[in-house]
Amino acid sequence: MLKEKVYRTMIELTNNKITSKMLQHIMTSRISKSFIPSYKQFYRIDITEVSKELDEFPTLQTFFTRKLMTEARPIASNEIVSPVDAKIESFGNITVQQKFRVKGKNYSLQDLLGKEEHAKRYEEGQFIVFYLSPADYHRIHSPLDATVLRQYVLGNHSYPVNQLGLTYGKQPLSHNYRLVTELSATCGNAAFIKVGAMFVNSIKLTNTTEQWTKGEEVGYFEFGSTVIMLFEKDCVTFLNNVQRNASIRVGEAFADVL
Repeated sequence: MLKEKVYRTMIELTNNKITSKMLQHIMTSRISKSFIPSYKQFYRIDITEVSKELDEFPTLQTFFTRKLMTEARPIASNEIVSPVDAKIESFGNITVQQKFRVKGKNYSLQDLLGKEEHAKRYEEGQFIVFYLSPADYHRIHSPLDATVLRQYVLGNHSYPVNQLGLTYGKQPLSHNYRLVTELSATCGNAAFIKVGAMFVNSIKLTNTTEQWTKGEEVGYFEFGSTVIMLFEKDCVTFLNNVQRNASIRVGEAFADVL
């Protein structure tokens, strides 16, 4: 399709270090503080749950990575809860060929995870994709009680992972800059993948220990993006609230252990 080709070309021409640095400079500059009220109004952000007053944020980037009041995100008693505020972009089964399908495209687990030995573990398992919009809270929380087996970074660039990017982009999930965390829990292993946003590859960890506790903060996106979770075969079952385009918040249950 011509539209798809033009879109890919535009993104590849603008996805470079210069535009990345420009965006970071603008977002972190003191002058960006003046953009916060209009940003909050445009995206209809609820500031009653934010831990600071609006004028206490020195830059737009600090508002983007804002913390919330502790009671703003209660953690469900279920074993598996949402790690982010997001929209459920896609979910389903992973085929025997180690692929899953998002927006009509097949994604290879080996490309996503980097090694066949890691990918094979999730063959015939399940996946779920959480998309964070610019309006969302961008702190990342642990989805379950688990031990970190390994963490590693893959990919050099980031392509858009919004609806347009997923539809017209060229494999944005499996080729974007991403931080992969493999977790060991009572239900088996789970892959917890943070995908970098367009232009900037900025994912920060706030918990660098080997133990994660369900609901605790483990990191944040400096410029937002997507989270993918993979589960081993016969590990979990999704709850009824897991529907395409459904909104979900940190701490809300989305799956039960089998």
